[in-house]
Amino acid sequence: MKEGESRQHQEATALSARTPTPTTLSGRLLLLARATWITLVTMTGGIFVASIPAYLSKLRTVCHEKPCVSGQLLPENMRALQNIGLSIDLYVAYVLALDVLVALGFCAIGAVLFWRRSREQGPLFISLALVLFGLTWPGTFESAQRHPVWGDLASFLISLGLPALVVTLFVFPDGRFVPRWTRWVAVFAAAQPLLHLFFPHSPLVQPPQPVSVVVFVGLWALCLFAQVYRYRRVSGRVQRQQTKWLVFGVGALVAAFIAFSVPLAFFPRLGQPGALSLYYDLASRTVVGSLAFLLIPFSIGVAILRYRLYEIDLIINRTLVYVSLTVTLALLYFGSVSATQAIFRSLTGQQEQPQLAIVVSTLLIAALFNPLRYRIQSFIDRSFYRRKYDAQKTLEAFSTKLREETDLEALNEDLVGVVRETMQPAHVSLWLRPEAASKGRQTT
Repeated sequence: MKEGESRQHQEATALSARTPTPTTLSGRLLLLARATWITLVTMTGGIFVASIPAYLSKLRTVCHEKPCVSGQLLPENMRALQNIGLSIDLYVAYVLALDVLVALGFCAIGAVLFWRRSREQGPLFISLALVLFGLTWPGTFESAQRHPVWGDLASFLISLGLPALVVTLFVFPDGRFVPRWTRWVAVFAAAQPLLHLFFPHSPLVQPPQPVSVVVFVGLWALCLFAQVYRYRRVSGRVQRQQTKWLVFGVGALVAAFIAFSVPLAFFPRLGQPGALSLYYDLASRTVVGSLAFLLIPFSIGVAILRYRLYEIDLIINRTLVYVSLTVTLALLYFGSVSATQAIFRSLTGQQEQPQLAIVVSTLLIAALFNPLRYRIQSFIDRSFYRRKYDAQKTLEAFSTKLREETDLEALNEDLVGVVRETMQPAHVSLWLRPEAASKGRQTT
């Protein structure tokens, strides 16, 4: 039995035919590219290390007038730090450790990409973008811009980091601009550091705030459009998996940012200077500014090096399931605590029954954990992994029928149908050896 080519096979064949091979460098061009990479990274790393003492000095002082260096405390937060018994030296060491952690994470992935894939145009540029962005993102470079010797050079280098990351999203993962017109957007982004160097006070460098917001949002929207277009029109199977890794890293960072931004809208006290604001800022700096931020270089490194590339589908699936489960259980927990307290208050007349409410809510959450996880898993499989979900159901139905069916011819047809529906190959055929077929007839 044979079947024609399925639509999925035709699409995969077309994608494979359109997927270009990586652009490689050689000869003098390769030497020039590597020399440029080493020069920029050496200068940026040198200024980063040399600026640490000035950065530490800024962190130890109170910020009375904005703009403040990232991590510098306001007078109210400084008093709150003293009231809770934490020394300023401990706070400064913690903030510096987080900044160094981010810088080392970006630099480590960038160095590995440079060591392993520097002959390829795309990975070479992406590695440079990661190192520059990682070294110029922390607050050390904010103080470096005010240095009398290397202040202008620090301003130029810090203006390279974000545009390089924007261009990375246009050329990820193979180093080619897709669609082609995105190269002109990249030219606009790359021109900003030069304008910042030669025309520091120009309106093009320091536009009005509404214009700056529109340009910023527009650039990231174009990056998103370019990745979606590449995924649907150009990428083959491997490049689609690479894009999924990038989306996973960026999505996790955005989710963490939203998770820490939404409470500020409902609880304004979190943003007001004081002990509560200090705790919340440290938590946000740790989770969003450091741990979640490190997912960007990690996901890019895994995608380009293609290490355990095809496990991203399982990681995304489990992330969706357990994040949804955690949010649902948290809402149920707080809702049940409030409802239980209200019920006991109305029945007994007492104002609070906190211990009993917490015990009842905990037992309810423990009882709902597995049923909720199963339902959420089924919903996500049906919504986002429909082909896999349908294949699983088909195999389960065939297994049930296999235990009951005794007709070999019917089983042959069912087996071919299962293979066609689950694997969707270009051709399906089944052949049995004559002796096996005769034994099957004798048995039946």
